Amino acid sequence: MASGPSMTAPICLVENVKEKLTVNPEALKILDEIAQPVIVVTIVGLYRTGKSYLMNLLAGQNHGFHLGSTVRSETKGIWMWCVPHPYKENHTLVLLDTEGLGDVEKGDPKNDSWIFALAVLLSSALVYNSVSTINHQALEQLHYVIELTDLIKAKSFSNSDEFDDSTEFVSFFPDFIWTIRDFTLELKFEESPITEDEYLENALKLIPGLGTLVVTYVDTINSGAVPCLENAVTTLAQRENSVAVQKAADHYSEQMAQLVKLPTDTLQELLDVHMGCEKEATAIFMEHSFKDDKQKFYKELLVTIEKKKENLFLQNEEASVKYCQAELQQLSEPLMEHISRGIFFIPGGHKLYLEAKTKVEQDYKVIPRKGVKANEVLQNFLQSQMVLEESILQSDRALTDGEKAIAVERVRKEAAEKENDLLKQKQEEQLLKMEALERSFEESMTQLIKKMKEERENILREQERMLEHKLKVQEELLKEGFKKKSAELGEEINQLKREIETEKNDPSHLLKFLDIAGNILMVVPPAAGKLIGLAMKILASQKK
Repeated sequence: MASGPSMTAPICLVENVKEKLTVNPEALKILDEIAQPVIVVTIVGLYRTGKSYLMNLLAGQNHGFHLGSTVRSETKGIWMWCVPHPYKENHTLVLLDTEGLGDVEKGDPKNDSWIFALAVLLSSALVYNSVSTINHQALEQLHYVIELTDLIKAKSFSNSDEFDDSTEFVSFFPDFIWTIRDFTLELKFEESPITEDEYLENALKLIPGLGTLVVTYVDTINSGAVPCLENAVTTLAQRENSVAVQKAADHYSEQMAQLVKLPTDTLQELLDVHMGCEKEATAIFMEHSFKDDKQKFYKELLVTIEKKKENLFLQNEEASVKYCQAELQQLSEPLMEHISRGIFFIPGGHKLYLEAKTKVEQDYKVIPRKGVKANEVLQNFLQSQMVLEESILQSDRALTDGEKAIAVERVRKEAAEKENDLLKQKQEEQLLKMEALERSFEESMTQLIKKMKEERENILREQERMLEHKLKVQEELLKEGFKKKSAELGEEINQLKREIETEKNDPSHLLKFLDIAGNILMVVPPAAGKLIGLAMKILASQKK
């Protein structure tokens, strides 16, 4: 795994100038160069409450994020600091420090809400920083959470009349950590000791009345529209899947260049290396791609690799032809010199010619690594000699007319046999290519099915997590006497249970597999007929 970025100080990620948000290209460049998994921790809270100091502690530094000593807010926009994760090896910790909320000098208080919404959208863990205790004022200051349903949409098309879009937020809301500075109260409730988490849960009891991503979100906010998570994920998927295709294709080209020395001795040698490199490239694509539901990008990868493979086949053949022609020209120089001097146009000259030609053939056959065109180049050479050989034969006065006729027939028979051998070789090569195509298809299907299963399991896990959350919320609503709200949530819970059950038992994923197979077959239409049978065999094995 490549190392993470080496940043000696934070850099502004999202600038906030005159209540307009803009993304810093330099910060984006740093993010683009991170090859490791990232964990994003963002801190939000009122201005002048020591957020930057806390972030410096998380970074393991006593400096970095700018600290202020006056009532004026120092941090504007969102600042970023990428450091090695202190506990997870080969992970990068991205720390985001937001400008203080509630600054009286701001012209538009709505700007705070957008900063908070961005923090939620970008974070793995969200730290809310406050001072003293969790009281009514502290809860009022956290009104930005309540406003999220106005600022963010979970889906591009949602049935708002049926269900509240806010219930979908659990699927993306980051881990929430509330830090309280200068806390002075004793952790007791009704004279019994309580934990920090119990204190938080008690303070947050329901009361009547509570109800590339950075660029995508900021552009949407500046346009005046509401950021939609579904659209943002689609945009991200387009970008990341394109990168995944390029990364996989580049890996294929690099590995083939390293492992293959042209010309290869046999076609099978080239096919074996191709199969290994294609498998690795496919695995790289699967690792970095997501939400490629119709296999648009995977199909693009297959087309790209197929073109690269065919180009390599041509290069391999051209290298073989060039090498063989050069070797054959060198070996046949004495023969051609004798022909030009008329040495073979004498009585007994045909026998001398056959001996010289046979020597050229024998010397040519022992040359190593001539490649896939070795026989074809030799056959072309021999065919070019046939007219000359018949001329030498007819001028040889040492032979009778009968012996000449027999010799002519033998020459033509040998030529026909060599042509037949060459045809057999081409048929065998086509068979090898077809077998390789079948193995590639089977490997593709295996990897795709594995990814489909993983994605399906992730969906089920996410649905189960949402169900658990909603059941917990319903329980709290009942405890607090919100029967109507609890009943409404109950409808959502039942709907979600039906969706989970459908997902578990839905056979449509097998039909989706056939769609995938069809998409891949379009890449290799000449072999489609045979591969359809293979696809059905793989599908049958998945039903067992």
